Amino acid sequence: MGDNEKYGDLILAPHNLRLRRRADGEMEVWVPSRRRWLVLTPEEEVRRRVVAHLTGRLSVPATHIAEEYPVSLNGQPQRADIVVFDPGMKPWLVVECKAPDVAIDRAVLAQAVRYNSVIGASQIVITNGLEIRAYALQSDGRYHKVGFPL
Repeated sequence: MGDNEKYGDLILAPHNLRLRRRADGEMEVWVPSRRRWLVLTPEEEVRRRVVAHLTGRLSVPATHIAEEYPVSLNGQPQRADIVVFDPGMKPWLVVECKAPDVAIDRAVLAQAVRYNSVIGASQIVITNGLEIRAYALQSDGRYHKVGFPL
């Protein structure tokens, strides 16, 4: 699936994807929530696996997941990769996905924290498919590392 063989095994299990090859040879994946075909980049494959994990293993309804969620930071349009809403449709989780060759470091965490300063979820997750880090927002405004259910 995809080009991630060079990255070894990703943490989240592969799942069935609707794929097609374009005339130029690039693979595309159907994204039901966005009702469109997207190029299957390594980052997109990580995002697809996270969404499949949320809906399959964690039983999050697909209707409670928003992808490419618009966020305005200092008047600049940005997009959070995945936002998950609780049963009351309040943001609960922000997920920032990166390609497997991108290090999950303080810069990625800072990006997710910036997005969440607008979104207001109680948890954030950052992942490159090889590593997953989850954090819960504490009452003092700091993030505390927590486990992520695999």
